[in-house]
Amino acid sequence: MFSRRNFLVKSISSLLYLPFSGCAKAVGLSSINHEQRVNKLSDSPNFNKSTKRFQHPSGDLHDKSFSNLFDFFAEYFRRPRDKWESIGFPVRKSRKSELENFNKNVVWVGHASIMINHSNLTILTDPHFFGYASPFSFMGPKRITTVPFTIPELPPLDVVIISHNHFDHLDEQSIRQIAVHQPQVKFLVPLGLKKLLLEWGANDVIELDWWQSIKIKGATFQPTPVQHWSKRSAFDRNKTLWAGWMTQWQDFSFYFAGDSGYSNDFKEVSERLGNPDLAAIPIGAYEPREFMKSAHINPEEAVMVFNDLGAKRAIAIHWGTFKLTLEKMDEPPHRLKSALESAGISKDRFRVLQHGEFWPESLS
Repeated sequence: MFSRRNFLVKSISSLLYLPFSGCAKAVGLSSINHEQRVNKLSDSPNFNKSTKRFQHPSGDLHDKSFSNLFDFFAEYFRRPRDKWESIGFPVRKSRKSELENFNKNVVWVGHASIMINHSNLTILTDPHFFGYASPFSFMGPKRITTVPFTIPELPPLDVVIISHNHFDHLDEQSIRQIAVHQPQVKFLVPLGLKKLLLEWGANDVIELDWWQSIKIKGATFQPTPVQHWSKRSAFDRNKTLWAGWMTQWQDFSFYFAGDSGYSNDFKEVSERLGNPDLAAIPIGAYEPREFMKSAHINPEEAVMVFNDLGAKRAIAIHWGTFKLTLEKMDEPPHRLKSALESAGISKDRFRVLQHGEFWPESLS
């Protein structure tokens, strides 16, 4: 009981202290040439000029009141014991030779971190290699499953993709270490995040709006709309954009959903950009449903996203790494298995990998 109470206190502390930490880390940076920056961002068709914030076409569906947050934490405190919070999930530790010869494959690092190589181009999504999804290095949602390898062990990266600025997707310590060990890497981010990553030591940062594209080593990268939101402090809600990402080669395509509630965005992606050969689709952090529905899909909706995209194959992400919400940590894969069976889709097409596990067949 003490450990659960301690975790609740830490979680609430993270929420309450977030304004001060976020102000030091992000808002202070944004205050530089603030009007000039707003004017630039306001050119985006996804920027609401009256609120001076980015907005999904459906509106801001996840703006919770203090009462909503209080109810969530109260329910979190009363949740049943979950053994996985104490022991974590099995991790397949990568051999040095596997990383040195990483080619035409994909590995789930954990949470929303995917590393993929195709046509001599290596991409890492939402890198998070450290202990807390929090503005603090000592408290907040704690990593319960270890990483399969460290940042110094990474193969040479070409591109790091960032979906949005939430702490479980954009980790300062991970960005700083990657920038030190691989200063040549390009960081692709949604609008508004470039200055923050430059402050953290990244040398080459490109920010894009939804549907804008850039070509790197023969591959086209394009951020796409998803139903989500952004925030790192009490003062910057939706001041930066969020996105899914499509990467297209001549003979292969990879879609990274990042974080999203269920919407028609995925159908639009397939209509405009075609059906991905591989998609990384979140399946966890969805309870309580009414609270999370607008921001996080559940396993049944993940299957709908798979169908909407017309994906050939998919990897389940965003589960089993950090304890963020109320469902038991091993529930998402079980519900996904049932949803796939109900939809008549083979589990070999939409795989639940272990942390550190590589896709077992060639992606070509």
